[in-house]
Formats: sequence, C-alpha cells, structure tokens
Amino acid sequence: MPANCHVTPQNAKAPAIVEVNTLSEDDQAINPADHYGVTPDYSIQVNGRNTIYSNEYIESKYMYEMNHCDVDHQAKEVKITPRKYQYNFRTKRQVQRTGVMLVGWGGNNGSTVTGAIIANRDKITWMRKEKVIVLWTANTERYTDVRPGLNTTKEEVLQSIADNDDEISPSNIFACAAILENCPYINGSPQNTLVPGIIELAEKHNVFIGGDDFKSGQTKLKSVLADFLVSAGLKLESIVSYNHLGNNDGKNLSAPQQFRSKEISKSNVVDDMVGANHLLYDKKTNEHPDHVVVIKYVPFVKDSKRAMDEYISSIFMNGINTIAIHNTCEDSLLASPLIIDLVILTELMTRITYSTNDNEEYQTFEAVLSILSYLLKAPLVPSGTPVINALFKQHRCITNIFSACAGIAMDTDMLLEHKTKLPKPMKVQL
Repeated sequence: MPANCHVTPQNAKAPAIVEVNTLSEDDQAINPADHYGVTPDYSIQVNGRNTIYSNEYIESKYMYEMNHCDVDHQAKEVKITPRKYQYNFRTKRQVQRTGVMLVGWGGNNGSTVTGAIIANRDKITWMRKEKVIVLWTANTERYTDVRPGLNTTKEEVLQSIADNDDEISPSNIFACAAILENCPYINGSPQNTLVPGIIELAEKHNVFIGGDDFKSGQTKLKSVLADFLVSAGLKLESIVSYNHLGNNDGKNLSAPQQFRSKEISKSNVVDDMVGANHLLYDKKTNEHPDHVVVIKYVPFVKDSKRAMDEYISSIFMNGINTIAIHNTCEDSLLASPLIIDLVILTELMTRITYSTNDNEEYQTFEAVLSILSYLLKAPLVPSGTPVINALFKQHRCITNIFSACAGIAMDTDMLLEHKTKLPKPMKVQL
C-alpha cells in the first residue's frame, strides 16, 4: 500500500490526501473512509524511486523485514535478530486471457464496594502504591448531556462538579479525581463518561484515559464476522442482535436511558468496515446495513448470558445469505480477564516514551489511549483519528507498536521465506 494516495474529486476546490491511517483535506483530519473513492477507469501508479514502469513490466525493489530467532536451550536464552532482505519484483503489465476448469461443477456492581472494604481493612492508600489505575466496572449510567457551556471544556466540567450539576455523573467525578491525582482512568461501561471537557483535562495533565465498554462476547464476534463478510464482497444488509441475562447488569439495562448507552456502544461496531467499502455501499447516500440491538432482563439465567445474532447478506446474482448464531456465556467470566489485560496494557504504556528525528525530547503517547481498542466495544480515540473496530486490525496495532518498542520487525503474512528462494540477509544499519 502506498504511503499516501492523492484523490482529487471532480469540481473539488482542494485535494483530499489519503494516507495509511489518516485522511486530511485542507489540513483537517477526517475519517480515511470519508471520500468517494475512484471509478475503474482510474489508473493507479506508485510514485517512488523503488518502482519503475515500462511498457512490459512494473519493476520494484522491496525490503522485506523479518525477525531471526535463536533459541539456546542450555542457556535458556532466546536471541532475536532483526534482518532485512532485498527483493526485486517484476510484474508483467499485460493481463493474460485466462480460463478455469471447475472439477466437481455441482455444488456483565459489587466490585467497587468490595475493593473499598478490602482497602479499608488492609489500610491501603494510594500513596503506598507506585502506580494506580482507576477502572470503572460499575453499572451502566445514562448518557451525560454535552452542549455549549456544559461539559465541553475542562473548566465547565470542574465547575459542574463544584455546582453538583445534574449532568455530572459518578463516573465523571471518578474520572476527574483520577486525572487530577495523575492516575490513568479506564471506562469499562458504555456511557459517555469521557466527555470533551474530561478529555481536555487529561490532555492538560498528560494522564492516560481509555474507553468505552468491555468487549467480551457478542460485539467481539460481530467485529470479526462483519469484517469477514464485507471483505469477502458479501454485502451485509441486516444485523439483528438479541441478548438476555439475569445479573445486575441485565437489571440495570432494563431502564430505557441506561439501555440507550449500551445500544449506542454496540451499534457502531461495523461503521468503519462498511464505510471503507465503496463498491458495496454508496457513500453519497450513506448506505448502511440495518442494525438492531435488543437486551432483556431475565433473572432466572443470572450471569449466564444468551446472545443470538442474525446476519443477512446480499450475494451473487441477488442471492441472500443468512448466518444465525446462538451463544451462551458466563458474562463476568469473559469480562474479568479484560480488566486484567486493560490494567497491564495501561501500566506498560505509562513506561513508554518516544522521540523523533525532528524532536529529540522524549514524550508519551497521546492521552487518549486508543491502543486499548482491542478490548473495548466503542473505542475512544484522539480527535480527528479514525475509529477502527475491525478486531484483527486492533490486535495488529498492539503487536506492531510493541514490536517497534522492542526494535524488531513487524510480523507480516507474506512468508516469503516459504514462497521464494530466500537470499542472504543484507547488512543494513538504520
């Protein structure tokens, strides 16, 4: 994929510059999928010194990076050596007439109280710990109102807390307290705790925040299946998700305002996948699959959550493909490991800093910790940053960032060492 692609829509006053992870138009960052794409009669050409075009061939020079691993069982030591391999690829430009023979032609609230009791019993205070991370795992709240003069700036939020305003929730207060104590805050529920004013407060104090809503079962599966269907060219037309559960979370969500918070966090999971495919979905008309989420409280089933999903797709020659899934899971047992992983990842990020070639001063990552997206239903990202919901892209983000921090090459799926005659590694220094 090229580093950036210039797209100039007809009658446009300024070009839209599409990069790998961002799209900017007049220096204003917007979603990379927010453009109309190009039609089949456009040619695509790489403008770089490593690519040469002739009438017959497209020739390219490619640096393949791979990590060589030596395991010494005697010393119980593993050594990883980054290596680079130089390839020259040549591709014929003329498309051949091709035929095919088909053989076989037929055819998840007691945790806060518990923590407070243990802390009181053991006389645990924040000052005894090196690093404290505050994570909201209490019940879902209703959405907090955000409007001009309310919750849009750090001053407004702090004033609202001082005034005991109705539009300040308990989670808002916990988040502000954590930030002011230099403690990272993670929102494990779907409400909009991290309003613009709280995000601004976190950025001012350079404290990590992350959210929203643990991604434990149905939504995680949905992010995988929707990505698969759309990527495979199957036009996802309808998603209907039904849940019933009997724990305290289920009881709380039976209230309409709290349910609305959950509905929003569950419903946006397919947006980036759909928005990126202009062949299947018309960007001009904002074409989008029908998406319905239902949650019911059934006390008898307790923590054993039932999730049923139906995915309907349009396929070849206007055919219909339907996938129906029934999942029974222990809701808290799925959410608890996520809490552990969120804490581990957040703590690690507090120890990572970086510098660049134009800024030698070491600095931390952005306050909004979007690297946590893999574990959360409605990922919170810095302003102007595209929201990625596709699960495997979120996973690769984590592994690739940590690979970079370790100074080793990122893994790829090319496996050229198994598909070509691998040359000797080149001696290359950065």
